[in-house]
Amino acid sequence: MRIDGVFSGGGVKAFAFIGAMKRIEEKGFTWERVAGTSAGAIIACLLAAKYTYQEIQAFMEHLDLKDFLDPPALAKWIPVTKWLFLYYQLGIYKGNKLEKWIAAKLAAKNIYTFKDIQPGYLKVVVSDISLGKLVVIPDDLERIYGISPENFSVAKAIRMSAGFPYFFMPNKITASNQGKSLIIDGGLLSNFPLWVFEKKPHKRTRPIIGVKLTTTPIQELKPRKIKTALHMFHALFLTMKEAHDARYISTTDAKNIVFIPVRNIESTDFYIDQTTKETLIQAGYEYTDTFLDRWPK
Repeated sequence: MRIDGVFSGGGVKAFAFIGAMKRIEEKGFTWERVAGTSAGAIIACLLAAKYTYQEIQAFMEHLDLKDFLDPPALAKWIPVTKWLFLYYQLGIYKGNKLEKWIAAKLAAKNIYTFKDIQPGYLKVVVSDISLGKLVVIPDDLERIYGISPENFSVAKAIRMSAGFPYFFMPNKITASNQGKSLIIDGGLLSNFPLWVFEKKPHKRTRPIIGVKLTTTPIQELKPRKIKTALHMFHALFLTMKEAHDARYISTTDAKNIVFIPVRNIESTDFYIDQTTKETLIQAGYEYTDTFLDRWPK
């Protein structure tokens, strides 16, 4: 059976998606259209490039996430300057290495811009904080910015969606009609864009499976320690994501969503070890297996 897939954000916890993809593909389902936010957008673009879960697992399991931490050169020599970059550049890490890694994986499948992907088969959610808008790439590029999707880098779109505020420096889109816009993590406005295939003219045409990483239940949450402005903004961002998801899912048919609980792992913990990666993959597999026992019904 052919299905569409939607993947939530979740940072490094996205290793759980590998287990979910494995079980879904083992069941004989094949991916058609895919969409995602942040880390979910990374998984979506790899599926749009026709990578199998075996291929994704092979290079993700041996990936050293610390390689993506690329502060400006000065910050390496004088660590305290990272706070200056946070103030003036609005982030600690550039995110260039992440974008280059994504670009290399897509290039291996001959994908560079959105003209290389079947129209409507990949949707990436970002947040334009200059205009105060949720933006779906490539759908909104022409309408909002006067930019042709055919010339827009897929890797750049994914990097924009994964631009965790204050962690990665924001990207910019230079519009042909209204100057530059700062773009950050799509999770700010929609961390789980299950709605994206409900919009005309791309309405639902086949079954959709959403895969969502969930956190600790509200009753088990511990107060966050907020000692600096960076801690405050990090907590603010996570609060916004969790509140939006809770409101949306409470009014949505949840029977098509795989919920994968992930606890005690921060989205930006780029130092997780191999055991943690394997635990996440196994959790994704097991929760998806339970889900598929009753889906579709």
